[in-house]
Amino acid sequence: MKQKPSMAFVAASWVAVFAGILGFIIGLWNASTMQLNEKGYYFTVLMYGLFSAVSVQKCVRDRLEGVPVTDIYYGLSWVSMLLTILLLTIGLWNATLAPSEKGFYAFAFLLSVFGAITVQKNTRDTQAAKATNTPGDMQ
Repeated sequence: MKQKPSMAFVAASWVAVFAGILGFIIGLWNASTMQLNEKGYYFTVLMYGLFSAVSVQKCVRDRLEGVPVTDIYYGLSWVSMLLTILLLTIGLWNATLAPSEKGFYAFAFLLSVFGAITVQKNTRDTQAAKATNTPGDMQ
């Protein structure tokens, strides 16, 4: 029998993902010295990073549970995640931002990626708990 994640952990995960995303986006909105193309770059890196993080979490979990995952998709997921971190690092390294602003974007990115991974995990754990605890399965 699989156990459903607690509501506190589910809520904390959603708060983390939304706090990271909203903080990052509000930071971009308020960045008066940043050009629009720079804002687009950082926003794209954030969205790509969220997708990559969920994809990596799903691939790793699928393999642990014996669900077939092709090596190429597994590898591309990891390369994508590492690429988003590299792109953010290079972008922030070369940006004309104060060090505190660079740190803000880095931590908002990491918080949103962590939140996305935990939301994906909780969603999957909830679905697994429903599937193993349904009355029809206990015949």
